[in-house]
Amino acid sequence: MIKPRIWITRRLSDATLERAQRDYDVVINYEDTPGAADQIIAASAEFDGIIPCHSEHFTAEVVAQFSDRLKIVANHSVGIDHCDLQALKARGIFVTNTPDVLSDATAELAMLLMLGAARHAVAGDRIVRSGAWDSWSPAFMVGKQVTGARLGIIGMGRVGRAFAAKARGFDMEVHYYNRSALPEDQAYGSTYHDSVESLLGVADFLSLHCPATAETTNLMNAERFALLPQGAVIVNSARGALIDETALMATLSAGHVAAAGLDCFQNEPGGNPAFSGYDNIFMLPHIGSATKQTRDAMGFRALDNLDAFFAGQTPYDTL
Repeated sequence: MIKPRIWITRRLSDATLERAQRDYDVVINYEDTPGAADQIIAASAEFDGIIPCHSEHFTAEVVAQFSDRLKIVANHSVGIDHCDLQALKARGIFVTNTPDVLSDATAELAMLLMLGAARHAVAGDRIVRSGAWDSWSPAFMVGKQVTGARLGIIGMGRVGRAFAAKARGFDMEVHYYNRSALPEDQAYGSTYHDSVESLLGVADFLSLHCPATAETTNLMNAERFALLPQGAVIVNSARGALIDETALMATLSAGHVAAAGLDCFQNEPGGNPAFSGYDNIFMLPHIGSATKQTRDAMGFRALDNLDAFFAGQTPYDTL
């Protein structure tokens, strides 16, 4: 029996690659560089399926040049803002993602970002590493306490709910905005707000967990930063497009927002070089799901979707 031919665009976990090579005719990008538009177009004529990451962009312009061979794009990610779903579906191509399996790892990282931003992690680390730590006083590096504070969450999907559950361990008073209120057994005792503006007024800490769409681009802009309480901390472990980065720097410089914890940026890879001038921005290079357990689970979920498709079934995570 001829095995379906699959292109894996990045170096996935060893366990994922081992399983993929067992079950499929696989070509792997061991150089681990992002797939360019011309490579993706060429792959549509050479492969039955592709496992891409968010680093490969399936725009309408790219998809319009596809061959008819490609039948499924099984994303190794939960976010699908790199895929033009309408264009792919119009070509009869199935698109899947990897929900559920990365929620805890991403929520853990959001907690790290919140704590790091609140407690001067960047400045503190720099002072110790540089040898400049030569004194102490009760006023030295006083930060913002997380325990018992009011937390606002925008987007109570899988990651948002996982973050809310972890925040309860810090006795935080959790509030959230979502397109609709959650059943009580899924809200972890959180208070629902029917508008972003209502939520912002009670968010001493604000964490973003919504997808990047046309509606959420620059969700946090100058007007909305101004609605946060004085000294608020903002956390973004979702997508860089959610924050107007110029407005963020302005509110940090003015002292209205005290600090930010960011794992994603409008420009990736690389981030925003101007952020390096702010000791009150704690940054990580988009590693929310980067644990071995989660990377294996993401790879297996993508392969599960391929297995279902090539067995003549509807893939589990069809979008």
